[in-house]
Amino acid sequence: MGASLAGVPLEILLSPWALGVIGLLVGSFLNVVVHRLPIMLERQWWGDVNAQLGDQESFQRVFASETPAPLKQAGGLLDKALSALPAIGLARPASRCPSCGHRIAWYENIPVVSWLVLRGRCSACRSPISVRYPLVELSTALLFAALAWRAGPHPSAALWCVAGAVLLALALIDWDTTVLPDALTLPLLWGGLVAAALGWLPGLSLPQSLWGAALGYLSLWSVYWVFKLATGKEGMGFGDFKLLAALGAWLGWQAILPIVLMASIIGAAVGLVMKATGSLREGRFVPFGPFLAGGGLAVVLAGLDTVLGWIGWA
Repeated sequence: MGASLAGVPLEILLSPWALGVIGLLVGSFLNVVVHRLPIMLERQWWGDVNAQLGDQESFQRVFASETPAPLKQAGGLLDKALSALPAIGLARPASRCPSCGHRIAWYENIPVVSWLVLRGRCSACRSPISVRYPLVELSTALLFAALAWRAGPHPSAALWCVAGAVLLALALIDWDTTVLPDALTLPLLWGGLVAAALGWLPGLSLPQSLWGAALGYLSLWSVYWVFKLATGKEGMGFGDFKLLAALGAWLGWQAILPIVLMASIIGAAVGLVMKATGSLREGRFVPFGPFLAGGGLAVVLAGLDTVLGWIGWA
């Protein structure tokens, strides 16, 4: 008989059906992460601004003068504004309708089902609820099921589901805000290195993982600086370096070029379509993170050898 957890065989716990159901629940939580984490980060950044405005010694060192009264006044106003904000985290407060403030009951928060029963509207004020919420839940469920099918009934399936959830959250946050939070990219990077060191990722050694992380970071870092020196502009953010480093840690150095190629081709195609339809955001650019994450997941699901065969490297 195979291994089991709490008496339940791993073949069942790690099956596509079981992990797909778990994916629905995780997808519901990802909706919260994607919405709240950027707000939490922006609050932190404004707190940093407030702290800097109040640091008179730093101002004296940099500008060789005392902090001007208008800056002191701005710091005081910012401090009051930050203090008046209600507490926010990933677990609290409970979810509410943004239109009327109705607290969403547990039975109104069942993945996909509640949205269908409510017909995509708040039960109190009937304001529309974005279809993106059930789509994220369904996408996470399908992703978990696909990863379970790819890995088989092996503990690595659970690891890949965790990595897949983080990648999906990063893709959505970057698409919405053009920010790839360190709070997600860095744990993903270190998680891949630790998993490789402990032998939890079949076929991936620690040296391959380390070189993957290094090559992933330095490749985009080099492109960034070449582009900036040539044009005086920034072509991408530092979060893209960290995300590709994390993908290299999970997939090895051989996966870096296929990921970048797929991300570049698909990103360029999407950018051209958005330009033609006039849907490019201010600044006329498309974030690269969602396509890096998609390229990484494509390598996982198709298999590195298969992807290398597509580009003639097999």
